[in-house]
Amino acid sequence: MVWIKGGEFAMGTDDPSFADAQPIHRVKVNGFWMDEHEVTNAEFERFVKATGYQTVAERTLDPKDFPGVDPKALVPGSAVFTPPDHAVPLNQPLAWWTYMAGANWQHPFGPASQNQANEPVVHVSYTDAEAYAKWAGKRLPTEAEWEYAARAGQTGQKYYWGNELKPRGKWVANIFQGEFPQNNSLEDGFKGIAPVKSFPPNAFGLYDMDGNVWEWCSDFYRPDYYAQSPSVNPKGPADSYDPDEPGTVKRVQRGGSFLCSDQYCIRYRAGSRGKGEINSGSNNLGFRCVSDKAP
Repeated sequence: MVWIKGGEFAMGTDDPSFADAQPIHRVKVNGFWMDEHEVTNAEFERFVKATGYQTVAERTLDPKDFPGVDPKALVPGSAVFTPPDHAVPLNQPLAWWTYMAGANWQHPFGPASQNQANEPVVHVSYTDAEAYAKWAGKRLPTEAEWEYAARAGQTGQKYYWGNELKPRGKWVANIFQGEFPQNNSLEDGFKGIAPVKSFPPNAFGLYDMDGNVWEWCSDFYRPDYYAQSPSVNPKGPADSYDPDEPGTVKRVQRGGSFLCSDQYCIRYRAGSRGKGEINSGSNNLGFRCVSDKAP
């Protein structure tokens, strides 16, 4: 873990693409320890072996929770990026997402696949990430802590690493290049997830705060929270509300993933926010932990 000295920063963005990350407001956070990289499969495996924990993606589905759905279709699994072989409208995400039976943290692309020890663990829901953090004697970061750490003392920049997408002509984060979603040109060397520490750390010594996999934060998601956020150690609203899915409980996600590009999901830009239902996962979603105590 890396010690992140507390301080004050301008949180959010004035980018019109991100209405839920406005207004920019001053926030002060206390110091904390943060994992230098996303939790890996090897680290998560130690947790599972020690506790016998079963992730949401591995659990048997209860037909009562899915009224109207054929019980035969209710098999454990998770969402997997499955690129089409042709261009599709970018407002139709089901064209590249597939619910795959048997996909989970151990088998990220289905039963025939095997995870890699040094890659970020994926297919973890908020519920799973919180359980790991508690076992490890840590916690998930608040949204404010996450952004403060990602900015690493910088202000007013388009990306967390600076204002150029490719500083000195080099990719500095694992994101999507080419024509999304059907043609990944692999300019950064990775078709999907990259092993942790594949790209340079930021000024605070943290790896992959941008791209690679989305990361869970502890805050409930509300698009209007910034207008009323406390200025010192904000921990998010008391409950969740997403106008796109009013009855669904969601938590904040940050950092974007290997599927983000300037054509789609530009949420690797500084200050932008993501969101996710607390018991859902995918093969581009992971997490890292923080702690108030020295490791």
